[in-house]
Amino acid sequence: MHLFSSCGRSVFTALKHVRLHHLAVLCLALVALSFTVKAQDATIVGTITDPSGAAVPNVKVSATSIETGLVSTAVTSDSGSYVVPELKIGHYDVKAEASGFKVAEQKGLVLQVGDRTRIDFQMQLGGAQETVTVEANEVRVQTDSGEQSNVITGQQMSQIAINGRSVYQLAALAPGASSQVNGYVNTPVGGDSNVEFNGLRQNHNIYLLDGGEDDDRGGAGGMSIAPSTDAIAEFRQLTSNYSADYGLSSSGTMTMVLKSARARCMHRPGSSTATTRSTRATSSTRLLQKSRNCA
Repeated sequence: MHLFSSCGRSVFTALKHVRLHHLAVLCLALVALSFTVKAQDATIVGTITDPSGAAVPNVKVSATSIETGLVSTAVTSDSGSYVVPELKIGHYDVKAEASGFKVAEQKGLVLQVGDRTRIDFQMQLGGAQETVTVEANEVRVQTDSGEQSNVITGQQMSQIAINGRSVYQLAALAPGASSQVNGYVNTPVGGDSNVEFNGLRQNHNIYLLDGGEDDDRGGAGGMSIAPSTDAIAEFRQLTSNYSADYGLSSSGTMTMVLKSARARCMHRPGSSTATTRSTRATSSTRLLQKSRNCA
């Protein structure tokens, strides 16, 4: 009887260790995935100074999404610097507010997938009811990292003539890419993903979709899900010196963001009025019209 009891305790202890090991592996995988998701989002960084050029601490900086109305905030440190992370792609108004200074605001900032954009403000003395507005500069120079990457917007994708509309051919449009793609069908698992960057193997490429890993681990650098290029809002190829936050590839990292139906509706002037003016339409007809306007 004592022998059976000892064996039972040994088996229970072994199973407990196995479960703890699996739990630890799962936790590490979830942590790695969270870093990948955050890496795909955009980030705004900057420094706030006064008219003399001295740093201004405790300034409230807010970034408001024009598409969704979501507000993300940060407060400057003693050195006057701030970071607003985890921002989705789109258009933003950035505002800086501090006691004894006029409100400084920059409107119409465009953030793309994986962007790290610097927005510095020099605050002017005055009341908080006064606002100094700066229009966003269309041409921005990346000075905060040595990342080599290339962005293809949804508008560009609709105009680029690529055979078969294959996502892999989008990857091949980056500087430093070498393509031997012969199959032009947009096929995920088993598709022709023969694109290399800077002489490195295609097996070392990885694809990210809306922040999650979209890699066919057994498919030599291909995807497990290949979205239509018509469904992609933005596509970025990171080929060199990109952040360790991605941490999954030793060659090229392709990150994609799918289009949002809400964003498409908001960017289509008159799409809502075309629906609401149809006073005699039934609810099902209005829904159909709205779907067509957002397509």
